[in-house]
Amino acid sequence: MADLIVKSPVFEAGKQIPKKYTCDGDDINPPLAIEGVPKEAKSLVLAIDDPDAPSGTFDHWIVWNIPASTSKIAENSSPGKEGQSSFGKNGYGGPCPPSGTHRYFFKLYALDSELKLASSAKKKDVEKAMQGHVLAKGELIGTYHR
Repeated sequence: MADLIVKSPVFEAGKQIPKKYTCDGDDINPPLAIEGVPKEAKSLVLAIDDPDAPSGTFDHWIVWNIPASTSKIAENSSPGKEGQSSFGKNGYGGPCPPSGTHRYFFKLYALDSELKLASSAKKKDVEKAMQGHVLAKGELIGTYHR
């Protein structure tokens, strides 16, 4: 499986996500840069989750059918079809840890197809639909503490 490169111009891998992109700031998605999408890819999927949440992994954003030609995801954007986060809403919900420092995994996948899912889909539904279609994947980890 090929590797995708996911970076952000506003934070380095393993470093603190700026307050602007959290519940303590503007609560908008940070900008991302994408490299290494295979030419045969038909779409991208982005999932952001927090495995350090007290009640188990908390899903902050799930987006699918992002055009495979995408090399940048702008801040405060909706690059594809957005599903339901653990906040119970569609769209991005920024880091908002109750205590301590949490890790936020920005997981990007290149698929050989587009996904036919309703906007009520959650991350688990997207993960199930992607099975057997992932050509490449990449990850960026940021942290946040209040």
